[in-house]
Amino acid sequence: MRQKYRFVTGILALSLPQSVKSDYQRTLLEGLELFEGVAADEVKHLLQRCDRRDIEAGETLLAPGDKNEHVFIILSGSLHVHVGSPESPILLTMEVGACVGELSIIGDRDPTAYVTSAESSHLLLIHQSILWEMVDASHAFAKNLLIVLSERVRSHNRVIADNFGELKKFEYHARTDALTGLGNRRAMEESFPREMKRCQRGGLPISLVMVDIDGFKMFNDTFGHLAGDRALVAVGNLLKIQFRPRDLIVRFGGDEFAILLPEVGEQKALEIADRARAAVCGSTGDGSDSLIQIPIRISMGIAQAKDDCKLPDLIRAADAALYRAKNAGRNRVAI
Repeated sequence: MRQKYRFVTGILALSLPQSVKSDYQRTLLEGLELFEGVAADEVKHLLQRCDRRDIEAGETLLAPGDKNEHVFIILSGSLHVHVGSPESPILLTMEVGACVGELSIIGDRDPTAYVTSAESSHLLLIHQSILWEMVDASHAFAKNLLIVLSERVRSHNRVIADNFGELKKFEYHARTDALTGLGNRRAMEESFPREMKRCQRGGLPISLVMVDIDGFKMFNDTFGHLAGDRALVAVGNLLKIQFRPRDLIVRFGGDEFAILLPEVGEQKALEIADRARAAVCGSTGDGSDSLIQIPIRISMGIAQAKDDCKLPDLIRAADAALYRAKNAGRNRVAI
């Protein structure tokens, strides 16, 4: 069945006897959900103005933020629907005869999900202007479009409900560092600017602390990467204890951590950070293994956000302070 749809627009243009051509048109359109029961003569002149498109497996067809002007009908192949990113769990698989893109056309808005090709696929493209002409030309087409829209809403609600647990699990891991359980860079990029804006609007101070484990490469070379991973976990746990629950702590990458302190100025941040540094230097484990006997030292750099400061600027300023701490002998805090 799949292959015959590949040539739907070509067949409509063939110079066949009218009776034969009508039979071909009727047979081909019956497998497409938008054209069920639609008389071929009502829309053939409009179909001949539609485009076709081949896409390869893994290619993105629709994405949030990208304006869409077409309804896409699958003539062969299949499409996957994802929410959040193309790497997120597959919410829905669209097969031959189904259409995508109609919700963004009807709602006059950008797509809200990612649609990718599950395999090499061939699509019929109906531009939005032609879609409305088809609605005017055929009552059956208009009825099918309404049915598709209502089914899509019901289907999306059902799929979201069925996959809610998996979606929440994926969302958690997408923002969480797998080793330490702290937030990751993505979490930082989402939450830090929001908190910075809140403090800046209210005229409140906010400071960033950048943390780096001193000599971590040598530590890994001496004790092994497993011990290095355990040290990272231990440092992360100690930082969580030393800072307030409202402070935002992330693993910045490698052996670096970043901590945002809302409503805390530079001098107060210096006191808090030095207390945390002393705690880490005094204990690098949780008491359950020999890691507590292994000395770990950290250096920290602090910067307070200015009124118009953006996150990249604040990171650069805190990084510069961190380098000053390193250059001054390490195992210290600098501003």
